[in-house]
Amino acid sequence: MKQDVHASQFLRLVIDYGVLVIAFILTREYIAAKGDVFFSPLNWLLLFISWFVWTVTGTAMHLYEDYKSRFSFEFVAILKTVLLHISIFTFLFFYFFKFYPYPRTFTLLYTFYIFAGTTTIKYIVKKILLRLRHKDHNIKNVLIVGAGETALNFYNTITSNNHLGYKCVGFVNDHRSIEMNDHQYLGKISELRSILEDSEIDDVVVALPETAKEDTERIIMTSERAAKRVRIIVDCHRYCTSTVSMNLLGTFPLVSIRSSPLDDPARQWFKRLFDICFTLILFTVFSWLFVIIGILIKLSSKGPILFKQERWGHKNKKIICYKFRSMVVQKSEVDSEGHFIQATRNDARVTFVGRFLRKTNLDELPQCINVLLGNMSFVGPRPHATPLHFESKDIIQHYMLRQLVKPGITGWAQVNGCRGETRHSGQMQQRVNLDIWYIENYSFWLDCQILFQTLMNMIKGDKNAY
Repeated sequence: MKQDVHASQFLRLVIDYGVLVIAFILTREYIAAKGDVFFSPLNWLLLFISWFVWTVTGTAMHLYEDYKSRFSFEFVAILKTVLLHISIFTFLFFYFFKFYPYPRTFTLLYTFYIFAGTTTIKYIVKKILLRLRHKDHNIKNVLIVGAGETALNFYNTITSNNHLGYKCVGFVNDHRSIEMNDHQYLGKISELRSILEDSEIDDVVVALPETAKEDTERIIMTSERAAKRVRIIVDCHRYCTSTVSMNLLGTFPLVSIRSSPLDDPARQWFKRLFDICFTLILFTVFSWLFVIIGILIKLSSKGPILFKQERWGHKNKKIICYKFRSMVVQKSEVDSEGHFIQATRNDARVTFVGRFLRKTNLDELPQCINVLLGNMSFVGPRPHATPLHFESKDIIQHYMLRQLVKPGITGWAQVNGCRGETRHSGQMQQRVNLDIWYIENYSFWLDCQILFQTLMNMIKGDKNAY
């Protein structure tokens, strides 16, 4: 299976190289002067650099994953790859090839041709593959061993999703299931050898319970002797999510029922580097704003400029979160019953200056200190105060999964309207669901989108910010 995937990825990469060559030729022919020679050393150098950058960016943006679902997912990968590719290529073009004879508009036209070419080619290839699969071309015939709930769910999955490229030729099981039609039941496990010899089968999918170890071993031996690949649906599949992953530790397969792109140390370091650079830029450009806000807070009410609060962050560790003080100084954060006192609309505790700061999110700016200290990120699940944290962790489903990553100054839940007071558990559950979606779908581009949406909310105001 891995060899097939690698061959497919290599073929798609070669096709993209062809698109880059055609785009380069078309661009050059459009803007070239008479007497220009295409096969010059400089042109070849630029083309090879373009190939190299495309390979790196395409791999980083997951362009060559096997997108068996809607084309929209592949389109987003194409868009990200083209934008990143041209950014790097333009940098090289402007700063290292200033003597290049063509105008600077070369890169813009080259980008347009690449984007149009790759999108068109990949869309056509996807449509052709889907049509071939509908006509039973490029289809893998699978034999399902088992007749329980797992086997039938797997059968329903592949029959209702033709784009997956699988077709069930029938079931093998010691007992015929009521849900099976006669033509789908091929015989008992003891008859597997003759069934494999008489039928056109590519893969054997074993969907037996963990207790059927002897049967599973016999199925594997019989199938491999017939030169058939064996795939086993493990019992833990019912607990797995859409982000499940598996790794080998020696000879032991370890299944992670949830995974995140941020499990990759390289992505963690990249996110950390971005946080540091972005924070230093903010401190440099808006240092005057920090001073003005501090003076206004001091003039508007008694108390410190900064508000420090114990919250819970990465790996469920305590952190001290910094904010500009937006309320009058309080003796306690909890009421007489021990419940956390959340800010409400028209809350009398909020000062005049604090109301503006909360409305524009400027009260969060001192959390840049937390980012530099390394216990927060710019984007991530919002950390909660200790009382609210303990109230939620035992009653909100999957709440503690938020602690798998660093908390953020802003997050996916906040830009989607889930901020402010949570009067009932349903509001907190919705917030947690969005946080988990972010963790499982993290990308640098998603962080950029969240930061942009946060900026827009700061400008136009957020009805839930009070």
